[in-house]
Amino acid sequence: MERKLRVGVAGCGPAGLAAALLLRRDGHEVRLFERFERPQPLGSGLMIQPTGLAVLDELGLAGRLGAVGARVDRLFGKAAPSGRVVLDVRYAALGALRGLGVHRASLFQVLYDAAVEAGIAVETGRAVTGAAREGNARRLSFADGGRSDAFDLVVDALGSGSPLAPACGRALDYGALWASLDWPEGAGFDPRALEQRYRAASIMVGVLPLGPGVGGARPQAALFWSLRADRLAAWREAGLAAWKSHVAALWPACAPLLDQIASPEQMTFARYTHRTVPRPVEPGLVHIGDSWHSASPQLGQGANMAMLDAYALAQALRDGKDLSAGLRDYVRLRRGHIRLYQAITAAVTPVYQSDGRALPFLRDRLVGLLGRFGPTAWAQAMLVAGAAGAPLRPLGLKPGRLEERTPELVG
Repeated sequence: MERKLRVGVAGCGPAGLAAALLLRRDGHEVRLFERFERPQPLGSGLMIQPTGLAVLDELGLAGRLGAVGARVDRLFGKAAPSGRVVLDVRYAALGALRGLGVHRASLFQVLYDAAVEAGIAVETGRAVTGAAREGNARRLSFADGGRSDAFDLVVDALGSGSPLAPACGRALDYGALWASLDWPEGAGFDPRALEQRYRAASIMVGVLPLGPGVGGARPQAALFWSLRADRLAAWREAGLAAWKSHVAALWPACAPLLDQIASPEQMTFARYTHRTVPRPVEPGLVHIGDSWHSASPQLGQGANMAMLDAYALAQALRDGKDLSAGLRDYVRLRRGHIRLYQAITAAVTPVYQSDGRALPFLRDRLVGLLGRFGPTAWAQAMLVAGAAGAPLRPLGLKPGRLEERTPELVG
């Protein structure tokens, strides 16, 4: 597209920051809006897959993030109390590809610093409430009653609760409590694996290596505990001691992590929704990331799909003859991959987070077994890596690979 656009990006998460960087690189005039007075991330750990690393490579940021994260070679889980292996996904089935465990703050800081370096204007303390259309343009409105300048395009990266997107989908019964803690050296955890323990599908605890983080001196770990949203109040009333006892009984190796938790405030509860906005583009408005599609984190794809959306949007606008054509191409580039992963995630979630008994019974006897055979091991790794459906091919991207200098944890 020869015409350079005035673009307002609502939201400073991975989707918004990546979109702002990519659009600014193409010469568009970009302004970011963030509701916090000081831009900041929410949550704890996440997985960056080879798909997300592909976009970070294009931005020249994969090395920066790799230096503050932790390489992940494997997803491994056992059922309790049997000790049966019920999850064993190895990236080695895909050759040199690997995942990266990072704190959300690390991903945010790397992207935000790059946005500042690129000279992208950021307006903070701007809680977006609407994006009214004025002819071919749109103006953002804010909770304080103010309004923005007119933009040729508003990019909605406000997440699953975006006021710019129509209400749709459903809240999931289960969420998770997260805490970021010092890596427990000598506790027996695999420093290159996301490890989990399960009892049926209603109880799950996991440990994800996060690396040292930006400016960090010690490697970190994310501890997460699956919990129904309607049981959060009961969890708080029962107290930390009761919960710690429950976790330690399920997985004794967690004791050094539990010892670091002195207050419930150290735990952040994450709620999840499953939704897909049926019309991701409107005149002068486009939804990306969780504003378009959100799901449970079972396959670890959220931030990765958000960055793919951002890249697809920039590419479509670059190649399109006009704005409306570019937005149509954006949807075409991403719709198939999104539909595939939304469907698979909806099917997988009850296997790992639900009150059911039949599905986890079958899981405990089949999933680990399937991971031992070449074709199914490859298929599982492709799914976890975000590569099912070949989402990078139409974007002209190659899977991102971690450099060998990425720091290792001491187990």
